Amino acid sequence: MLRDLARGAAAVMAFVSMAVGSPSVQAQVAGIDPQATQLLRRMTDYLAGLKRFSVDSDSTLEVVLKTGEKLQFDTAAKATVRRPDRLRAERGGEIVDQVFLYDGASLTLYSLDAKRFAVAPAPATLDAALDYARDRLDIVAPASDLLATNAFDRLTQGLLGAIVVGPSVVGGVKTTHLAFRGPEVDFQVWVQDGDKPLPRKYVITTRQVQGMPEFASSFSNWKLDPEVPDSLFVFAPPKEARRIEFLGTGSGIASTTK
Repeated sequence: MLRDLARGAAAVMAFVSMAVGSPSVQAQVAGIDPQATQLLRRMTDYLAGLKRFSVDSDSTLEVVLKTGEKLQFDTAAKATVRRPDRLRAERGGEIVDQVFLYDGASLTLYSLDAKRFAVAPAPATLDAALDYARDRLDIVAPASDLLATNAFDRLTQGLLGAIVVGPSVVGGVKTTHLAFRGPEVDFQVWVQDGDKPLPRKYVITTRQVQGMPEFASSFSNWKLDPEVPDSLFVFAPPKEARRIEFLGTGSGIASTTK
């Protein structure tokens, strides 16, 4: 799974040498701190136990040019989940303007700016549908790394290092900052303190790509029992929208239906 984190728009980032100038962090760099993995498991188990929720996110994707220059692209998203088989994710920004829908039987991706959409049959559970979207259609839904019911096992596969960086504040919310090192990518998570261990920030660094680009998301406006009618996950194409086919590569939708 840590290898999978490097995918999806080059979903991406490194450790920035594991914390600059902090003696308390430098003392913990080596090995796996069980306190870090325990808090990560607490967070992923809590998310997996939520039957329905919605969350807003603001993400920044970093791209490294051949010259070494870095560009950043921002995206705002809103995801609504109803387990075990519903997801609606809307995201818009400089490089994407899409709606992603899963209704328990099919996946739909609609590009608002291009007014095109594609539909594909999908497995019967959200976990399997997200895997299918990533592996067969080359589509990564917002925050999909954290949505799986077995997210902990996926995130810690091949884990090489884990540390508790320390207390932090994200968007005015008290959190605990965790950092993890994998074979190819590293990730950091800021977990909300208290009885609702929600992720408040998530950063991925791809070490295997020159310049070690990063992908970062901040989460806000968590709603843990929202109204989520079936209609929320049903796609009604606008009159001017045109259906095309998934190619399974690149942006995910590209080929015109004959």
